[in-house]
Amino acid sequence: MEDVEPHIIEAVEQKDSNDPLRVLKDVAAGTCGGIAQVLVGQPFDTTKVRLQSFPPGTYTGGLDVVQKLIKTEGPLAFYKGTLTPLVGVGACVSIQFGVFEGMKRFFSKQNISNGKPEGLTYTQYYVAGSISGLANSILACPIEHIRIRLQTQTASAPKQFSGPMDVIRKVQQSGGITGIFRGLTPTLLREGHGMGVYFLTYEYLVNRDMAANKIERKDIPGWRLCVYGGCAGYGVWLSAYPFDVIKSKMQTDSLDATKRQFNSTIDCARMTLQASGIKGFFRGFVPTILRAAPVNASTFYAFELAMRAIG
Repeated sequence: MEDVEPHIIEAVEQKDSNDPLRVLKDVAAGTCGGIAQVLVGQPFDTTKVRLQSFPPGTYTGGLDVVQKLIKTEGPLAFYKGTLTPLVGVGACVSIQFGVFEGMKRFFSKQNISNGKPEGLTYTQYYVAGSISGLANSILACPIEHIRIRLQTQTASAPKQFSGPMDVIRKVQQSGGITGIFRGLTPTLLREGHGMGVYFLTYEYLVNRDMAANKIERKDIPGWRLCVYGGCAGYGVWLSAYPFDVIKSKMQTDSLDATKRQFNSTIDCARMTLQASGIKGFFRGFVPTILRAAPVNASTFYAFELAMRAIG
């Protein structure tokens, strides 16, 4: 997907590349995007995780999860485990955007030093996004593990965890410090490829808008930023969803090593395929794809507004 047409975005952004506070500004704006992402997306995420993790037949679909959750646990159940992602996802998204913006500056300077246009090629956008995803995985994996353990508790079963710290304590007791990182491999696969597609999609649309309308990034209307963010959300889940299913299954497996269903990422993929076929890798896809547009629209919109305000 090499293309040299849309380069004006980097010419605008590189004017402040020597700002000593640039990285902190990128991280702060990313944190704003992360907070928006959690507040909008948590109900969808709770629905998705229950579909992915509970035995087949527990729920007939996303609507059934919603109805049963409201009936048995109340509307606030959609926000189970929210404190962890509110803090953690804010940090994760700040890492994603901070690393991505840093990689954009790196590639732009590299292009200039090689006598090429300073704007990034689409391959460079993908690589920059992939690196940001891999960097984020180290933090995202334990945060999501804690959240999923809390999200999958039901009112009809004995309460296993009293809160995030209780999850950490019990996971560590059963599996040591590495237990909290269970599911790291599918997380790396999801984030590495998914974030590459995510940022590539968004930057492609932003670049096309700027080139077609001869405007700067700061002049793009908010509603169009939301549309582009929503498209980026579709891109990441259409390209990386099966990895997320495997991750969720591994992170909701028994804490007792002797009772676990899955020994590894490959074992989980093999058993999912045997039990449910290809469709097993897409359980919970409907609420996820419905979530993708509003969640990622709000993420990018909050990030762009924060960047404009911070300067």
